[in-house]
Amino acid sequence: MTRPPTPEERRPANQGPLAAARNRAALIAAAREVYAAQGLDAPLSAIARRAGVGQGSLYRHFPDRAAVAAAVLEENVRQIERAAAAEDATFAGVLGVLTWHLTESAAFIDLLRADGASTCRTEGRACALALAGRVERAVAQSLPSGPRPAAAEEIMLAVAMVSGAVTGLTREERERRALAAWRLLGLDVGPVRPFEG
Repeated sequence: MTRPPTPEERRPANQGPLAAARNRAALIAAAREVYAAQGLDAPLSAIARRAGVGQGSLYRHFPDRAAVAAAVLEENVRQIERAAAAEDATFAGVLGVLTWHLTESAAFIDLLRADGASTCRTEGRACALALAGRVERAVAQSLPSGPRPAAAEEIMLAVAMVSGAVTGLTREERERRALAAWRLLGLDVGPVRPFEG
């Protein structure tokens, strides 16, 4: 006669859509980390391993490499938009979030230069321009008022200039260079971190 499994032996209940949403979020976070360390040509298996899911789960959410990159870029843009829309948003804070993404994601740099066509699935350059436009609107929304408020176009030119300076082997080196570039442009940057809110 078979004994019933003990609580420690029981499989966890299938959490369905809840698990799927967690897996997708874990895959996007893992892709950002893997891309920062290995570039956009990193193997998708490395992303799945970092996320703690099987490759089948990765392919259920993202049919190909471009879809993974597009999802990371979309999440980057959403974080900047949320940072700009936050009740306590400051220009320096939004620049801090944007700088974090610049130091974490080479694909994000390409996007802001409107060269990100290869990371935006089938829509190509139009997709990259649309995402870059959303970043520009978010940054413009947080511009300080004053005697001579900077134009959004000027700020995006500054972002492109800073993104050109974001090179280096380590994340810390990229962040150091980005902050130095912002200082040269005379702009204060808040804490360099992702938006959590």
